[in-house]
Amino acid sequence: MTPVRFRSRLALTLLAALLLPLPAVSSAASAQQPAAPETPKDTLGRDTPRGMLIGFMTTARTGNFAAAALYLNTKLRDQAAAELAQHLYVVLNARLPARLQDISDSPEGGRPNPLKPDQDVVGSITTEDGTLDIVVERVNRGSLGSVWLFAPYTLEQIPAVYDQVHVVSIDQYLPGFLTRFRIGGIRLFDWIALFLALPLLYYAFALAMRPLGSRFPGALRVIAIAIVIRWLSRRLDLPLIERQFWASITAMLFVGAVVWLCVTLVRAGERYLLRRIDAAAFGDTTSILRLGRTTIDGLVILIGILAVLRYFGVDATAALAGLGIGGIAIALAAQKTLENVVGGLSIIFDRAVKVGDVLNVGGTVGTVEYVGLRSTRIRTLDRTLLRVPNGQIATINIETLSARDKFWFRHDIRLAYDTSAAQMRAIIGDVRALLLRHTRVDDSAVRVSFVRLSPSSIDVEVVAYLFAQNWSNFCEMQEALLLEVMEIVERHGAAIALPTQTIRVATPEGRVLS
Repeated sequence: MTPVRFRSRLALTLLAALLLPLPAVSSAASAQQPAAPETPKDTLGRDTPRGMLIGFMTTARTGNFAAAALYLNTKLRDQAAAELAQHLYVVLNARLPARLQDISDSPEGGRPNPLKPDQDVVGSITTEDGTLDIVVERVNRGSLGSVWLFAPYTLEQIPAVYDQVHVVSIDQYLPGFLTRFRIGGIRLFDWIALFLALPLLYYAFALAMRPLGSRFPGALRVIAIAIVIRWLSRRLDLPLIERQFWASITAMLFVGAVVWLCVTLVRAGERYLLRRIDAAAFGDTTSILRLGRTTIDGLVILIGILAVLRYFGVDATAALAGLGIGGIAIALAAQKTLENVVGGLSIIFDRAVKVGDVLNVGGTVGTVEYVGLRSTRIRTLDRTLLRVPNGQIATINIETLSARDKFWFRHDIRLAYDTSAAQMRAIIGDVRALLLRHTRVDDSAVRVSFVRLSPSSIDVEVVAYLFAQNWSNFCEMQEALLLEVMEIVERHGAAIALPTQTIRVATPEGRVLS
């Protein structure tokens, strides 16, 4: 172990000892009880599988393969053990997946196989003969305690795999300050490549596609960069910690590019729907599509964040549970708002109310001007604006006047009592003929009948259905028909009755005065 690392471990040990609280002494008897012997800590960091792997890679990276051989459970000694350690380092440095967060940091290991509790797998590498598991095992060293070492089974396969590894070291082609100076354990060269080379590569892909006359979407460029980084990290001689760094960068770039691509596709779908859907039929098409697009974007981004957290070994179950509880609280607090929004969505998708419809809502007649997510705006006959919450519209009876296929033409013709029976027959016949020969009257429902003898008139009921485009057109047709009815009454010498009363008084002489 290097002096710097030994001093760091010693300082951390002293700091932990100072921060730990002293146990309270409950009685003299408990104070006299001997403390349980503490398991000795391994100075090489071999207490856990992850600590053993990092310690081995750190030691071998300095070129001290004799010390790196202390991490091997092998019968080889001296130069042979050091050479095996060097070969193992080259193989792991080039082929071991950079997923240190998945390796157990517990003294008991991950225990994937209950039949072999003292063995663990720190990774699998691909060889020409198949997949090789890098197995480590816990070995009891007596008074030194148990330590984790590379298992003999894995060490036996290393020489053959070493001959298959072909990596290129770039250290010899770089200035010394780019490889010596480190930030967070990562060489300065890697930071420059991250913040300078990657943006240049991003724009280089775009420039390379211009001569072909096609655009290379940004998300696809980022995916291409992630593939290039992954390919280079497997071909270059990089320390495991730097491969871990670039693997994390690659994972974040790939997830971010997929999220970006999904968001782009959703926006393209929104634009396509805006072109295809009639905005006049859906009053708030833009707002609804924007809401749907924002919701999908939020879900895609959330899935991307969860994927990144999962990659780094972070369990987001507790956070999701907290979001669920918070969502319930927000839903309860915004119950009315959500009710109106859901009502608005149901109105729009069911097409129950559209812009331009003439409605009778609770006795108020008006024309729909705007259908929003929260409320619907109606212009009344008095030219005032009525805003009705969508939650209320979804639960009350709505009469859509503009949806009529025919308009009801119904009137009572009140004739004076001096109208004769012959005049009545002629008037009824002519009015019925008038309606039957009209091209915009439904002749199957025409009815002209002598219905009653009222106190001040003789009533003729006229009923028919008119095919009109709208209310204004119906009013024009109704006016023309009523005028012709009046002409028929006048032509036959009859008159429209007035609401009059006749009072007859008898005199003492027996005469009747009216």
